[in-house]
Amino acid sequence: MTEYFRAIGDYDVRMAGPQHVEGARRVMLDTFYRDFDYGYQPAWHWDVIDLDGVYLRPARHALFVATLGEEVVGTTAVRAAAPKSPPHPRELVERYPAESTAQLFRVYVRREHRRHGLARAMVEMARRFVARTPGYEAIYLHTDTRVDGAEPFWRSLAVEVYDGRDGDPSRFQTVHFEIPIPSWEEDLLAEQRVLETVPMA
Repeated sequence: MTEYFRAIGDYDVRMAGPQHVEGARRVMLDTFYRDFDYGYQPAWHWDVIDLDGVYLRPARHALFVATLGEEVVGTTAVRAAAPKSPPHPRELVERYPAESTAQLFRVYVRREHRRHGLARAMVEMARRFVARTPGYEAIYLHTDTRVDGAEPFWRSLAVEVYDGRDGDPSRFQTVHFEIPIPSWEEDLLAEQRVLETVPMA
């Protein structure tokens, strides 16, 4: 789908297909083990096992990938989901009900491929997908601010809605954000910019 394609230098950012699932899963699992140091946790990471069933098949869900040639080097996922309480405050569950909230998950780029704008491009593509999908009223995400670069990245794109940090470095230091859903005019301009990068042949 050309409306979900963007070339960035040697990289491509696009909506994922079945051919990208295994590569996307490797990026996610490697992130859990190499960057987060706690590995795969079934209670938190159940979606990674069935990316096709969770993100590719449901009409209101999506998976976006950044690729270098045939290799998947980055991921971003969207699904209808409310924050979970616990561990998060009940007020966030009430503010972001599952049926109308597009939550961003698995926004990861392999360390050696960062600083090319890939995460920003995948998030922008996810925003456009949400804008075109009926029923969504908000884009929500949360991040662990102990992860290198996570907080400044999200603050450049999103608005903080709740700071759950308690200062204990041994526990998750979570900040919750909302990203504006682009208007029709913004979406049209974004599509024009994307189409300019699509190869004509």
